[in-house]
Amino acid sequence: MSQAWSILLIDDEEDIREVMAVTLTDAGHTVRTAADGAAGIRLCSEAPPQIVITDIRMPGMDGLQVLERLKAQHPDIEVIVATAFGEMDLAIRALQLDASDFITKPISSENLFLALQRAGERFTSRRRLKDYTLLLEKEKAETSQQLLKTIAFQRNLIESSMDGILGCDDEGRVLIYNGSMERLAGYGRSEALAGMRFDQFFAAAEAASFRTQLAGEGFGGAGRLYLYETILKAGDGRVIPVQVSAATLMDEGRPVGVVGFFRDLRELRKLERDIADQARILHQDKMISLGRLAASVVHEINNPLAGILNYIRLMARLLQQGPLTGERQQKFERYVGIIESETGRCAQIVSGLLSFSRRSPAAFGPVDVAELIERCVLLSRHKLELGQIRLDTRGVQTGLPALAGDFNQLQQCLINLIFNAVDAMPNGGTLTMEARLEEPPAAVLILVRDTGPGIPPEHLANIFEPFFTTKSEGHGLGLGLSTVFGIVARHHGTIAAQNHPEGGALFVITLPLAAAHGGWP
Repeated sequence: MSQAWSILLIDDEEDIREVMAVTLTDAGHTVRTAADGAAGIRLCSEAPPQIVITDIRMPGMDGLQVLERLKAQHPDIEVIVATAFGEMDLAIRALQLDASDFITKPISSENLFLALQRAGERFTSRRRLKDYTLLLEKEKAETSQQLLKTIAFQRNLIESSMDGILGCDDEGRVLIYNGSMERLAGYGRSEALAGMRFDQFFAAAEAASFRTQLAGEGFGGAGRLYLYETILKAGDGRVIPVQVSAATLMDEGRPVGVVGFFRDLRELRKLERDIADQARILHQDKMISLGRLAASVVHEINNPLAGILNYIRLMARLLQQGPLTGERQQKFERYVGIIESETGRCAQIVSGLLSFSRRSPAAFGPVDVAELIERCVLLSRHKLELGQIRLDTRGVQTGLPALAGDFNQLQQCLINLIFNAVDAMPNGGTLTMEARLEEPPAAVLILVRDTGPGIPPEHLANIFEPFFTTKSEGHGLGLGLSTVFGIVARHHGTIAAQNHPEGGALFVITLPLAAAHGGWP
């Protein structure tokens, strides 16, 4: 069995805490749990664990705040953060704050134990370094044997580091070159120690910039660099993004060399690209929905415009008959009111379409559920009428508390479900939309049901997977429900699909209330 660790689990969901605690305890680890960040911080102060596993999204103090507090108060504790689907930006931020690793929900045992192994290796390396530092502070080597042991320990410490370590003398010649650096840079140890210079590991411009920044005050003070990002030039010609912490070594006030600790950023950059890809797919799905809305909205606007034109002609005829008095004035005023109402209706439809089509960053805030459903219905009404589909929204409760979310993304989510319902009822039917409060937990349920043939039972487990579709070729890429799943997950909610007992498919979305979430993410 691998080494047993003392672990603290911090998660506001009791079921997740219990399952993970049982899994880790069965593996031989000592486990304590906390339901929120503040309680976790208190437990760490009372009896510091070796490793903390914290959810990144919690009411009150979130996982990033927990990470920062722990690193400030207990720098020896290794922290693993747990993120939901599509939260790679937060995972990247956690790594930048010196988290040892991150795992995504739902958490598999394999990923959990892999992250635990990495955190354990970092904890062991840090402890060895701390012990070595204390050793040097408390005593000096009194015999040649003690000195040899110290040197051997130092070499072992350098070699066991997960970061690449590169050290050079005052003329730039490489003197220290550990195994991690060898794997990162691609130069053999004998080659590096046989006369290579520090600057050879960078492109010319990068080497000059590195030395300028090391001498400046911008990254930790003169003679120090902290988490400086640059480009490493590997032995095979590849360029590798790295994060470097470095220091000028001094002896009696004179610089005698430079040592740098290099962390590979390629995986971090891959995560950043994944985030950009997610945003692109989300917008692509929105544009597909927009195309399907466009023709319907044109017809929806055409009717009030035709009415406006007719009433303008009637008003012109009244003016041609002479001054407006009595009954003719009342007619004219009534026509003006109708034109104003129909113009406002057109403006509302166009405004909703423009708002839906706009590409903008996620903006979380209070979302009125009734208004959200009303906007979706406004954009989809004509499409429903053309498909001879009756809309039933009597189950939408009024006065529901606000959700914490991005209005535009949630609108995209519901419009996708409406389109799926329309596709499922080619010969007409009924689309039912409901919204109601569920307590506990404090959440809103949004239900979308059609009266189509339902979902084949063998497909229910796969319908939220990317590119899975039951439609014929040329009728969709299978991204719609995957996008819906991603949006709901980013709002810390859930979505489930089932066949209704009376026929048709039923989608149930559960979204937390703003008050229960402790504000906006």
